[in-house]
Amino acid sequence: MYRSGEDLKMKKIKIALVGQPNVGKSHLINAISGAHLHVGNFSGVTVEYKEVSFKRGEYEIEMIDLPGLYSLDTYTPEEEVTKKYLLNEDYDLIINVIDSNNIIRNLTLTEQLCTLGKKMVVAFNMYDEVKKAGGEIDTKEFYKITGIKAATTSAREKEGIEELINTAIEAFKEKDCCICKLTYDEKIERRARKLSEILQKGDFKLPARFVAIRLLQEDRDIYQMVHDQPIFLEIHEPLQRAIERLKIEFDEEDIKDVFVDERMALAKGIAKKIYKAPKEETLTDKIDNILIHPILGFPIFLLFMYMIFWITFEVGSIPADYIDSIFSNISEAANSILPKGVIAKAVTEGIIPAIGAVVMFLPNILILFLGINLLEQTGYMSRAAYVMDGILKHFGLQGKSFIPLVSGFGCTVPAYMAARTLKNPKDRLITMLVLGFMSCGARLPVYVLFVGAFFAPEIQANVLFAIYIGGAILGLITAKVLRVTLFKGEPEPFVMEMPKYRFPSIKALFLDLWIKTKMYLKKAGTFIALAAFIVWFLSSFPQNSQMVSEYEKKIELAQNETQKIKLENELNAYILENSYLAKMGKAIEPILKPIGFDWKMSVAAISGLAAKEVIVSTLAVLYHANDKNEKLVDILRKNISFASAISMIILIMIYSPCLAAMSTFYAEIPQWAWRGFYTIYPNVLAWILAFISYHILT
Repeated sequence: MYRSGEDLKMKKIKIALVGQPNVGKSHLINAISGAHLHVGNFSGVTVEYKEVSFKRGEYEIEMIDLPGLYSLDTYTPEEEVTKKYLLNEDYDLIINVIDSNNIIRNLTLTEQLCTLGKKMVVAFNMYDEVKKAGGEIDTKEFYKITGIKAATTSAREKEGIEELINTAIEAFKEKDCCICKLTYDEKIERRARKLSEILQKGDFKLPARFVAIRLLQEDRDIYQMVHDQPIFLEIHEPLQRAIERLKIEFDEEDIKDVFVDERMALAKGIAKKIYKAPKEETLTDKIDNILIHPILGFPIFLLFMYMIFWITFEVGSIPADYIDSIFSNISEAANSILPKGVIAKAVTEGIIPAIGAVVMFLPNILILFLGINLLEQTGYMSRAAYVMDGILKHFGLQGKSFIPLVSGFGCTVPAYMAARTLKNPKDRLITMLVLGFMSCGARLPVYVLFVGAFFAPEIQANVLFAIYIGGAILGLITAKVLRVTLFKGEPEPFVMEMPKYRFPSIKALFLDLWIKTKMYLKKAGTFIALAAFIVWFLSSFPQNSQMVSEYEKKIELAQNETQKIKLENELNAYILENSYLAKMGKAIEPILKPIGFDWKMSVAAISGLAAKEVIVSTLAVLYHANDKNEKLVDILRKNISFASAISMIILIMIYSPCLAAMSTFYAEIPQWAWRGFYTIYPNVLAWILAFISYHILT
C-alpha cells in the first residue's frame, strides 16, 4: 500500500489509558476520538478494550483504553488483563486518569503505576465539578512532589483535552521525564534496595525496584516470573526474611496491609498539598446528609424502590389493552389472509397470541429498567449500597453485594458478572448463590399476569412490590444460612467510592431503553415465537381425524354462534387432552400436583427454564386465549384457583433462572460441587415453599 512521505516521517506514540473504575476513561477517549473509535477484544478473553488513533503535528498517537483496576493486586478478569498488558506489552507512555472528586483513593493506583518506570501523565478528570464546587487542584505542585506531569480535564465538557495530549507529547519527548519521586517508608525502601541489588543480576524487562516492591507484596505473577529464573535461588531466603521482618516492624499479620497503609498515607499527603477543598458544604454533602442518614436512609431507599415498582405496574399497564387489541387484529387479519390449514392455525392460534401476550408487558419492563438506570446514573446506587451495608452484614453479606443484587432485578446474567467486583471468594460465591431470588425483568410479565388476574386493582401494585421484596428477603435469609453453615467467617469490610450526584444523561437513558426494546422484541420475534410454535404443535397433535371431522360437521350445522363456540371449545379441549404435550405434562404432573399444578401449569413452569417470558406465551397457547376472544387474565381466573396461582408465583420467584443465567454462573464458578448445589437447591426450596403456601391456602 502506498504511503506518502509525510506519513513515513511521522513518529508513533503508543499510550495506555489506565485508571480505576468509574473515573471517566471511556468518556475521555470518546472525547478524544471523535468518530475514530475502535472496539475489540483482548486475545483469548471476552474482555473489551477501546482503541483510537489520531495525529497531532508530527506524531501519530495510538491510545488504548484498558479496563479499570483498583490496584495491581488484581481480583477480576478485567483487572488481570490490564495488569498483564502493563507488565508485558510494549507501549511508550501511561495516561493515568483520576476522578478529581476522589483524589486520595485514585492516587493509591498512581503510586503503583509510578514504580513501573514508564513515562506517565496524570489526567485529573471531572475537574469541572471540582471548580463548580469551589475546589482547585494544583498540577504544578503535583509535578514538584511526584515528578509526574499532569493536566486537568473534563471529558463531559470536553475541556483540557488538547492540553492533556500536548502534555503527553511533551513527556514523550523529554528524555528524563517522569522520574518517580514517590517512595515508601525507609524500612521498606531499605529492604527493596537490597533485593534490587540481587535482581539486577537477572534478566528482567521490568525495573528491579518495581520487581522488588511487588515481591515484598507477595505478588503471585511477579513471584512466578522470578521463580523461573536462576536468580530465584539467591533471592528466595532474603525475600522471606524481609517480609517477616516488615510484618513485625509494622505490627501486621498480612504484608499486603502494610503496603495498603503506606499507599493511603502517601495519597493523603499528596492530596493535602495539591487539593484546595471547597469553602462551603457542597450540594452533594447536603443531599447525603438526608439520603445516607443513619435513621432516614433505609426508609428513603424503600420509598424509592416502592415508587419504581408502583409506577412499573400502574403506568406500565395502561398500554396493555391497546397492545392486546393490536395483536388480536393482526391475528384476525392473518386468519383472513392465510389459506385454511395447519400453517394458518399455527400462526393465528400459536405464534401471534404468544408473541402478543409477551409484548404486552414490554412497557412494564422498560419502566423497571428506566428506574434502575436512573438510580445508577444519578449516583444514588452507591449510596444505597452504603445504607444497606449495615443490614447486609447481619445476613453474612457486605455492602458491595448490593450492586449485583439490585442488578438482578434487571437481568441475572450481568448481575453474575457484576459479582466479580467482590474480591473475597466467599462473599462472591454467597452473593451469586442468592442472586436468583432477585426477580429479573423476565419474571415481571408472569407476575403482572397473575397479579392482574387474582388481586383487586387497588392493591395490585402493592402485591407486586411485596413479591419483589419478599424474594429479596428470602435471598438474605438464605445468605445468612449459607454463611453460618457452609461459608463460616465474617464478610470483608465495605469500601466504595461515593460519586457526586449528577443529572442523568437523557440521551444515554433513551439509548439504553431503545437497546433493551430491540433485544426484547428480537427475543419475542425469534426465540419466543419458535417456542410458541413448538408448544402449539405439541398441543395440537396427534389428531384423531375421524373425531375432528365429526366435530367440524357439527360446527358447520350449528344453529347459532353460541352453539358454534361451544363445539369449537369442546374440539380444542379434546385435541389438547390427547396431544403430545398433554402426555408430557401428565408425566411430570405427579411432581407438581402436590403444589396445586395441573399438567398445563406444569408444562408452563418447565418451559420457564428456557426463558421466563415463555411461561406467559405457553399459557396463552394452552388456554387458547385468542380463540375465546377473552383476555388471558380472565381465562386464568376461571381455570386456576387462587391457591394454585400463589403457588405458581412462589415457584417462579425462587426456582432456577433461565438457561442463559445458569450458563453464566457455570462459566464464573468452575467448581462442579458448587455448580451442582446451585442447580438443585433453589428448585427444592421453591417446591417446599410452594407446597406449604398451597396447603395453607386450601
